[in-house]
Parts: sequence; C-alpha cells; structure tokens
Amino acid sequence: MSTTPAPSTALINARVFDGDRTLEATTVVFDSTGILAVGGNAPASAQVVDAKGGTLLAGLIDAYVHTNVESLALALRFGVTTELEMQGTYTADNRAHITAHITADDTVADVRSSGFGITPPGGHPSELFPEGFRPGPPPGTSGRAPLMPFSTTPEEAVAFIPQLIERGSDYIKFMVDDGSVEGHPGLPMLDRATLNAGVAEAKRHGKLTVAHALTIEATRMAIEAGIDGLVHLFMDGPHTDEIITLIRDSGAFVVPCVVLNASMKGITGDQLADDPRVAAQLDEAWTKTLRSSFNHYPQGKIADVLGSVRALYDAGVDVLTGIDASMPMPFLGGLAHGASVHHELQYLVRAGLTPAQALRAATATTARRFGLNDRGRIAEGLRADLLLVDGDPTTTISDTLNTRAVWRRGTRLTAV
Repeated sequence: MSTTPAPSTALINARVFDGDRTLEATTVVFDSTGILAVGGNAPASAQVVDAKGGTLLAGLIDAYVHTNVESLALALRFGVTTELEMQGTYTADNRAHITAHITADDTVADVRSSGFGITPPGGHPSELFPEGFRPGPPPGTSGRAPLMPFSTTPEEAVAFIPQLIERGSDYIKFMVDDGSVEGHPGLPMLDRATLNAGVAEAKRHGKLTVAHALTIEATRMAIEAGIDGLVHLFMDGPHTDEIITLIRDSGAFVVPCVVLNASMKGITGDQLADDPRVAAQLDEAWTKTLRSSFNHYPQGKIADVLGSVRALYDAGVDVLTGIDASMPMPFLGGLAHGASVHHELQYLVRAGLTPAQALRAATATTARRFGLNDRGRIAEGLRADLLLVDGDPTTTISDTLNTRAVWRRGTRLTAV
C-alpha cells in the first residue's frame, strides 16, 4: 500500500455532501494543507479528478474501536479516516508517528484514544484477559505501557484522572458493567460514589467523559453521574420514555454500536461479508471474524435496539456511528474495521434515520461531539480527509461502499 501526493487536487462534477447537507457546489479543491476551496473553478495547476456520477463525503469517523496499525490501515481502505479508540494504547505519546504533521503515515487512519477505562480490579474487561495481563506500548513505538486505572473508591478514581491525562488520554472512559450481558454476571462494578467522583474530576480538568454501559440501570447510573456520552446502547430490554427523557435532558450523546449489539445477540456479519465490495478488502482472518458473532446475549431482540435508536434520535439525542471492532478473532466476531462502519450506517437507516442523518452520525456530529474541529465536514480550511463513492448515499445508504477514492490529509490512498 502506498500513497501518491500531488501539489493540489480539484474534484469536479461531484455531488458534495458536506457532513450536514448536499451542497450546490460541485468542485472541491484541496492539497496536503487542507481544503482550499468549495465551489468555483478548478485552478489550472491542479490535478483534476472528474467525479461525475459520484458523491464526495467527508472522511468517516468511527467513534468506537480497539485498534492497531494494521486495523487503522484496513479502516482507511473503507473511507474511515479517523478511529476513536475506547480502550487501548494509542494515547498521544504512542501515536506520534501517525499524527505528526511531517512524519505521519497517510496509509492509515488517524486515531484518538481514551487509554484504558476506569474500572474496579476484576471488573470489565478484565474477564477477557489472562490473569496479570498488562499490555505494553504499541509495536514500533517508544511509548510507555498504558496506565491501568483500577479504582474501588472515589479517592482512587479522582487520583487516576490527572495520571490518565498526563499519559495522553484524549477523553476519559468509565466502565459501568456487571457482566450480566456479556455472560459474566457478578463482575465487580464501579459504585455510584466512585463513578460520580471520577466523572466530576475529569470534567474539572476539562476532559470529555464517556461510559461503557450495556443495561438500562447502568445507563441511568452514568447519566446521573453527568457523563458526556454513552458509547454503547443498553440491550437488556426495550427503552422506556423515562430513560429516553433522562438521556435527552442530560445532553449526552449515544454511540449505539448496533453492529455490536447484533453480534451479542448471535447475528453474524455474513450478509456484509457476502458483499463483493467488502470481500475484496478482507483477508481470511477478518472474513472468518466477520462471519462469526459474540452470541453472549441471544435472548435479546435487535428490534428493541433499533427502536431505542429511533426513539433517541427522535428525542433530539445526538447519535454517533461506532462499531466496537477489535482483533480478527472469531470470538470477537460480527465486526471488521472499516467495513462494519458501513454496516452500522445501514442499521441506523433501518432504525428510521434518513441516509443523510446516518451520514451526519459518521461525520459532522461525531467530529463536533469529540471536539475534532478540523474534520468531519467539507469546508474551506479543514483537513482534506475525503471519501469519493459512486452513486448517491444520501438516498441509498449502501452506496457508501462504492469506494472510488480515499484521501487522508489530501494524499490519495492507492490500491483502494
């Protein structure tokens, strides 16, 4: 995989969805410094790309992953130009080789990270790892091993906040999970006092806070603690008017990860894997993973999840696109980096969002809620993170998979 830089590029004859709406402008000019113009004529010096029959989108943002360099590369091939890590090692010091302006690797997606989430000893996700597990820094970096912020008291949670910030966490994650949905009931879980204190301290430091919560009661705890965003949607039953109102009135956003909830209920990604536009980009390990599922909560109903997404959106809650993809292992199945973002968009439309509303959830809305003010939209002065697809995904959402070209910071990815 390689990239081909050019002094500047002018896309002409494009349908342009700027992250919020379809523009009248059909020309976008950009280079490695960013988007130079939206509308007008192509400069004589620019390399011209005729986008006739296609739609230009802002690069997609996946608001929930666990990742590595190989997965970041896979995501980019599907037009996902930024991944937001919700448990992992790509904090600021460990991703310098990816994000530095001059030395950045434009063959992989950009990344932000929470580091590791605040949870009690033995709490989620400890059940997924061998006893004594302590991850190191990402391969090929000189960074430090991540901080493991195990907390059982308010004082411990408060003390970990400045340490996480010093280690480069972009936002602070809290695990509110007793394991009942994942097939490990009785896991240690943060109590209300510890959660409340940790969230308040993170806010005091000006940090965005997010919560992993898979049940209605855990969701209530997180919202009552003042959390800024829920990075899962409860799946233990249908929504109630009370929980929807509670979330709406709090101003919190929700990353429902419908594809993850479907996998938890035993629904595989077979249909996505059968799509030749996806199959061509996945190796054997990822194909096998996508065709599997978590299957920890088969008693759940996907209709309940979709109904909750629609109720949240109709109530005015910001819904973001995320998938919770991790490593290519069948027990983490039903998901694949990049590809499943497109599946999530299809699920959002199935829940009742329009295609344009779903596209906002993967671009402008996510950028706004995570303070990524340099991306997520097509506008002069922003990063040239762009996805050109054939067709019109503002009317047919599956057209997002018709990849014609991907640019990260104005550099076109080759061999897409």
